[in-house]
Amino acid sequence: MAGGWARDGAVGEQIEASINDELARMRAQQQPVGESLKYCAECEEEIPEARRLARPGVKLCLECQQDRDSAFKARGGINRRGSKDSQLK
Repeated sequence: MAGGWARDGAVGEQIEASINDELARMRAQQQPVGESLKYCAECEEEIPEARRLARPGVKLCLECQQDRDSAFKARGGINRRGSKDSQLK
């Protein structure tokens, strides 16, 4: 059942597209690219060989990576798809 000017299934497609976009963004953040560094890019401590082998392309030591992962990241609240609900608020 569509509401307003939307065709049947449009809301579901919009939700699915938003979920797929977020999943793609999260996967891109998880995958380091390139050759692993021997020393951390932030604190310059040596990165253990086991970590370099487990995560090819790693740039940070485990402690710096945990600090970065736990840091607050504000994201914009803009609905770029422009749904009718977001325009009414």
